[in-house]
Amino acid sequence: MSSTLAKIVEIKAKMTWTQKNKATAHHLGLLKAHLGGGGGGPGEGFDVAKTGDARTGFAGLPSVGKLTLLSNLAGVYSEVAACEFTTLTTVPGVIRHKGAKIQLLDLPGIIKGAKDGKGRGQVIAVALTCNLILIVLDVLKPLGRKKINENELEGFGVRLNSKPSNIGFKKKDKGGINLTATCLQSELDAETVKSILAEYKIHNANVTLRSDATADDLIDVVEGNRIGYIIYKVPHCVAISAHRRWNFDDLLEKIWDYLKLMRIYTKPKGQLPDYTSPVVLPCSRTTVEDFCMKTHKNLIKEFKCALVWGLSVKHNPQKAGKDHTLEDEDVIQIAKK
Repeated sequence: MSSTLAKIVEIKAKMTWTQKNKATAHHLGLLKAHLGGGGGGPGEGFDVAKTGDARTGFAGLPSVGKLTLLSNLAGVYSEVAACEFTTLTTVPGVIRHKGAKIQLLDLPGIIKGAKDGKGRGQVIAVALTCNLILIVLDVLKPLGRKKINENELEGFGVRLNSKPSNIGFKKKDKGGINLTATCLQSELDAETVKSILAEYKIHNANVTLRSDATADDLIDVVEGNRIGYIIYKVPHCVAISAHRRWNFDDLLEKIWDYLKLMRIYTKPKGQLPDYTSPVVLPCSRTTVEDFCMKTHKNLIKEFKCALVWGLSVKHNPQKAGKDHTLEDEDVIQIAKK
């Protein structure tokens, strides 16, 4: 067992031994944050540099056709054989869909007990970095295999068919941690929030809790990638043939729908909009400031105002500030100071 995986198992064991109540909530929150922020990377051969606008992982038991699906979707060719554990490392691929660059990962086959350190538990650690998880099932195998996938992913913090918590989080340069709660909190308090953020080396931020949130909820928001949506339940399923490339169009549309990406087109002054290379934003970060940060971090420092065309404004064009919320396929032009 690798040192990283051993550390993960040790932290999970401590969480299991700790009785869950209000008095231990702070300690559990720190353990969960350490699992995410201080737990280390997935391990050699499993960690893959994150590229593109979003990352989608194919998870499932061994020999269900994940690599065949990746190969035919993204043109990534590797050893594909009708045997168990063909893929022993994470295999990446990239597709372009509706102007967005989406990274695909074929994760090594999950086995029962992976969340407890059995076999190749590193696959779960890589899954935590994905924006979307697709569980691949073989229709010829027992449906009970679905439950094994669920248990292993849930055990390592991948949220199945969940939505992000209603938590506002924004880093700042100074001022410490400012916590605002609009409703009664049963688990999180100022001390716990500060301790969790400290695990991520964040010491200056504004946090707003708009619902009764847990430590897991806060960690999900801080990491920005801990929510996994699976597609095996009706209407969350797509029937495909990876080998014959049947129904890939529906699969890509389902991926697009669940990733909830937005395309923002740029318009240089005095020129027509560039509809070939949109700036792609997640639906949770769609302000003009988010657009500037995605385009170039220094752009917001020189920002004066924006001219926006599209569904987010009443007039075309309309002047907008950095807090203006954009809509899919808006066109934007930035005026600098």
